[in-house]
Amino acid sequence: SLMVDVTGQTRKEKVILPLYLQGKKPNTIPNKKIEDPVSGKLSISSLATRQDLSGFHLIPSSVTFGVLKEGCTYATTVIMKNVGVNFSRFRVKQPPPYTGLRVMYTPGPVAAGLQVELEIEILAMVFGGKDTGGLEEVSHDIEILTETETLLLPVKANILC
Repeated sequence: SLMVDVTGQTRKEKVILPLYLQGKKPNTIPNKKIEDPVSGKLSISSLATRQDLSGFHLIPSSVTFGVLKEGCTYATTVIMKNVGVNFSRFRVKQPPPYTGLRVMYTPGPVAAGLQVELEIEILAMVFGGKDTGGLEEVSHDIEILTETETLLLPVKANILC
């Protein structure tokens, strides 16, 4: 029950469910729905509560690198899981070079229930000659184009100059 914790005591604060359990997906733009005559509609009772039977989830849903030293390269991994019932394809729109970001991944279809790793790499560099007080913020949304939607992966970093 959500009313009591693991020790059997009444909870003091409300339990906040993750967005993916609430049926909401953060940072997504739906594509125009194209009828797929082959796949058809599913009516399986265990999946009847799910509104969206296709798509990907990003784990984590955003990346924060923190404070980075200028001139160094940093990397982190984001998992992209296919939560649909069919295999799906995706591609990543590479960020512009001035951001210093690059996404490395293996293209191809992802089977239902499986996941792929996206390696997000950032070269910490500062553009412009302005004095920003020793810290410059880099913020960019990486676009991941899937068959049903466009996922936005926010990436933030502060570069120490």
